[in-house]
Parts: sequence; C-alpha cells; structure tokens
Amino acid sequence: MKIKARFPRFYFAFRSTCINFAPMLKNIMLVALGGAAGSVARYLVSRALNGTVLAAFPLGTLAANVLGCLIIGLVCGLADGDGPHVGADLKLLLTVGFCGGFTTFSTFMNESLTLVKTGDAVLAALYAGASLALGMAAVVGGYQLAKLI
Repeated sequence: MKIKARFPRFYFAFRSTCINFAPMLKNIMLVALGGAAGSVARYLVSRALNGTVLAAFPLGTLAANVLGCLIIGLVCGLADGDGPHVGADLKLLLTVGFCGGFTTFSTFMNESLTLVKTGDAVLAALYAGASLALGMAAVVGGYQLAKLI
C-alpha cells in the first residue's frame, strides 16, 4: 500500500513542506552567502582599523556600523526608489545577508528609520531607547552570569 493512501494527512503535510521549502532554501543560501561575506568583511575592517588611532577606541566597530548603515540605506533606497532597481534576491543577499553579517546595527537603524517614515516617531524612540538600555543590561547580565560559572 502506498504511503499517500495509508497516511494522507502525513503525505499532504510532507509534500506541502517540500514544495514550500524549495524557494525558502534559495533564500537561506542567499542569506548564508551574504552573511559569510559580511562577517569576513567586518573582521577585515576591524583588523585594519582597530589600534590605528586611539588604542582604546573601537574604531573598526564604529566604521563597520556606519558603513553597514550606508550600505543598507543605499540598497533599500534603490529597492524602493525610482532609479536603478535592486531585485528581491539581491536585496535579501545584501541587507539580511551581508549587512546582517557585517553589522546588525545597520538593521537596527533601518528599522528605526522605517518607524519614523511611517509616522511612529515615538515608537521609533522607544525602540531605540529600549534596544540600547536592554542591550546594555543584557551584556552586563551576561558578564555577571559568566562570573557565576
């Protein structure tokens, strides 16, 4: 007896998952490739800049964050604008993939800008403030947990 006839619900769920997974797998690969390139680029930028001006100042991280913000703004502007168009695959590769691997700060700033552009300036300020405060608290909490281990 065939699986389809014996387990129709299982067969339908499995087939549906496989059909929907193929396009998602392409997106996963785009994000993974972009993320790998972004992570390597961040390492190289940090390596090149840290310790060059002020030894205690993380210039490499600052440069990666600002450059990532410029890249994500440029890509999203091209994707949304009337000029040269960036397709969905390239946008995914560069924003979620490359910028995500290079710096999540760029995503944070882009999401804050999106809230401002939709008229939610108060929500944008709340999001930015909460992200900074909770992020700092989480880092401090992580350090404290590490001391207990």
